[in-house]
Amino acid sequence: MQRWRGLTDVPEDWGRSVVTIGSFDGVHQGHQLIIGRAVARARELGARSVVVTFDPHPSEVVRPGSHPPLLAPHHRRAELMGALGVDAVLVLPFTAEFSQLSAEEFVRQVLVEALHAQVVVEGPNFRFGHRAAGNVELLAELGERHDFVVEVLDLRISGTAGDGAPFSSTLARRLIAEGDVAGVAEVLGRPHQVEGVVVRGAQRGRELGYPTANVETLPHTAIPADGVYAGWLTVDQERMPAAISVGTNPTFDGTERTVEAYAIDRVGLDLYGLHVAVDFLAYLRGMEKFDTIEALLDRMADDVKRARELTDVD
Repeated sequence: MQRWRGLTDVPEDWGRSVVTIGSFDGVHQGHQLIIGRAVARARELGARSVVVTFDPHPSEVVRPGSHPPLLAPHHRRAELMGALGVDAVLVLPFTAEFSQLSAEEFVRQVLVEALHAQVVVEGPNFRFGHRAAGNVELLAELGERHDFVVEVLDLRISGTAGDGAPFSSTLARRLIAEGDVAGVAEVLGRPHQVEGVVVRGAQRGRELGYPTANVETLPHTAIPADGVYAGWLTVDQERMPAAISVGTNPTFDGTERTVEAYAIDRVGLDLYGLHVAVDFLAYLRGMEKFDTIEALLDRMADDVKRARELTDVD
């Protein structure tokens, strides 16, 4: 899969494309439907599929300070899109100048001149251009003028997550904020993942017999509610069952919110400075302040036991 940043990265001899455009944060199951349709149409037509997305999130440029918590960084989204069979991902730097492009100019520069769109696949609520003035009806009109077809998919899929609310990035962020990692896994079609570099913390876990990887997460990461979770810690493509703590360590009067993962039964791991990923499988309990270290250790032993069972560790 090719990855481009900006229109100048698109090869001049790039042929006809089937394109879909959006933020696609999380590449949730609704996104997977629309991307999958674009890939299928490209294969039917002998064309190539392209996903167009933006960095930073448009809201941060249009309304500074409103950047939503991110379900996945751009490189992770690209990996997920590649797994769906996408031929290329185009990340457009979303600047104040770019935000001023009219809907018509956006179509001309991106879809027509750069990507030679043959088909554009979108959801019914797709908006584009300055002040989000363009909609799928206008896109279809511009398609007739510029020789591409617009397909609109109904993305209103839902399950039990969020009391049956339609799957969306907004719903996924809400579930994560509530600690409902099982619910968000239903929306995403996989466990929610955060990633970052392992840094030195207070090293209390090591002193207590449960050395943890203190993960310095990427900016704007959507981090689950404070509590203890079962999941996995992945280092250099090795996936290890883990008990995960999110919070401020109230027993020790901590103030800094951290994500810490204990790789169950692994001894002698030296992860400092390494980039790792943490997947959240199940919520175990809320964050508590214990009166004694002994009480904390008893609860931690129970947390690890439950995490071991949930992740099928022998």
